[in-house]
Amino acid sequence: MNLLEYRLLGKTGLRVSRLCFGTLTLGPLQAHLPLEEGAALLAEAYRCGINFWDTAEHYQNYAYLRLALKKIQTLPVIATKTYAYDRAGAQASFEKARREMDIDTVPIFLLHEQESALTLKGHREALDFFLEAKAKGLIGAVGISTHTVAAVRAAAEAGHLDVLHALINYKGIGIKDGTVEDMLKALSGAYKKGLGIYGMKALGGGHLISTAEKALKFVKNLKELHSFAVGMASSEELLVNLHYCQGLKPPPEIEARLSLKKRRLEIEEWCIGCGSCVEKCPQGALSLEKEEPVRAVVDPERCILCGYCGAYCPEFCIKIF
Repeated sequence: MNLLEYRLLGKTGLRVSRLCFGTLTLGPLQAHLPLEEGAALLAEAYRCGINFWDTAEHYQNYAYLRLALKKIQTLPVIATKTYAYDRAGAQASFEKARREMDIDTVPIFLLHEQESALTLKGHREALDFFLEAKAKGLIGAVGISTHTVAAVRAAAEAGHLDVLHALINYKGIGIKDGTVEDMLKALSGAYKKGLGIYGMKALGGGHLISTAEKALKFVKNLKELHSFAVGMASSEELLVNLHYCQGLKPPPEIEARLSLKKRRLEIEEWCIGCGSCVEKCPQGALSLEKEEPVRAVVDPERCILCGYCGAYCPEFCIKIF
């Protein structure tokens, strides 16, 4: 029986499941599942009632969604994201999303990892392209994703955004410029302005797996969140998250096994110490050793296991296990 809740995503008219499938886990930046396995998991989630999928150009996983869409023969609510800042880049990202997922319209397009009103201003050309595509019916809703309180406040004041994808968990892991209380206050302001809001990193990038039930209950109880994205890479993870989000107790043996799972970012010994990952880490969790041989090292207290750094490693030596 599907007991998942559904809500309208702000003023977008899009009806979404409270539990959103965060697809970052499927692709090369994280679990790197075989294509058929990842697509089958997405299709399974849809049949269980999860009609909201979150992805991004940066995740390099559109092929999973394309195959999953062929399996379910319908278009769920898909949100994707781009780092594009000008019109040409935005158009390229838009066409790539349509081509690689084999869809005509994109339900939600977001500017990826915005930090403040200033960064929003710097991406105005790209935003204008997406707003024009929305006016033509090619995009359903436009917005931003962010790890900062400042960008949530900026989105609330912008007046032309529909959707906000913001980092929130009960410990505040990953919030770059404030506390949980600061973020909750900012989200409340955006909610009152009518933005559709869905959370990210409810499990703190894996750091809160041992308290997953508590972590998911926290976000589920936030009225400001119309939905919240959770990354999943197996049918067991899907089963447990579905139970938690429906107020049910999952099978104890599976719950116990997953609660003991420790995820970690590892940098292989062949790292050449180029520093590309250090420059791109949004959490400042990577640094270079000061003594020979120079290689990248990770601060586990700051790392939220997003895996974004792996996309910038020329030697493919960064992995999440």
